[in-house]
Amino acid sequence: MLEIDANLQIPDDELVERFVRSAGPGGQNVNKVASAVELRFDVASSPSLPEAVRTRLLARRDRRLTDAGVLVIQANRFRDQGKNREDARARLVEVILAAQFVPKRRIATRPTRASKERRIDAKKTRAVVKRNRGGNWSAE
Repeated sequence: MLEIDANLQIPDDELVERFVRSAGPGGQNVNKVASAVELRFDVASSPSLPEAVRTRLLARRDRRLTDAGVLVIQANRFRDQGKNREDARARLVEVILAAQFVPKRRIATRPTRASKERRIDAKKTRAVVKRNRGGNWSAE
């Protein structure tokens, strides 16, 4: 059972882990041992996720999310398979926790008259500075 927070847990049968050979450090051992972990979580059809979290996860433009709605996390940071497995699970928890956060809606505002005038005044002063730069340089 993967615990996301107090209200949300994901059963292990919804997570698919594949162990592959890592491309990182490891010397001669790297060719023999499958220490990298590829963790797959089907966001689109997971019964554990609340609908709001699922929608936000699928709406993200994340390159780890396939067209079928499967989140693929690859972990090969460590030489040890167990550590890579923990790392992949921790990263999955981070992604789901980030999707639980509801972004605040932006309230459209307009610039005040004073702020418009300040902007125009600043542009005029800058124009004067630039205009005074390019004088006629005559050879003496």
